[in-house]
Amino acid sequence: MTSSSARWQLILGFTVTACLGVAALSQAQFSSFSDRSRAGFEGNWQSCREADGQYSERVYDGKWPGMEPFEFHMGPYHEFALFRGIQSEHRDHASAENLIKPASVPVVANRAAHVWDVAGLHVEVALGGGSREECENWFVSLKRSKSTSSF
Repeated sequence: MTSSSARWQLILGFTVTACLGVAALSQAQFSSFSDRSRAGFEGNWQSCREADGQYSERVYDGKWPGMEPFEFHMGPYHEFALFRGIQSEHRDHASAENLIKPASVPVVANRAAHVWDVAGLHVEVALGGGSREECENWFVSLKRSKSTSSF
């Protein structure tokens, strides 16, 4: 009975180690979670400095019922972008196609937050605790906007 228990503890230990190891290897992470706030996309985004000195970026392809497809860009650093449609080529966040203005959220005294209501979406971002020099940790939430504007 004891060897069976020890075997399960060993399996559990390897599983946890493997999961944590994979998470540590990933430079740009998004951890999704929901607090039942009816957000279509909600979670924690971390943009870290890579070996070349640049910060990571992640793109979310939004395909929500009743809405035109869209791209939501998180990063690099404290930059965000929202574009109509989905395409494989990278888009410049400074372009006129970016529906989010300003694209870069100013960080003052290690605090930052911004809200946009644009193109039928309510977008909220806030710099989270635990941010350090090589990484920025952001809380991100996209919901359908209460306003009548849409794509």
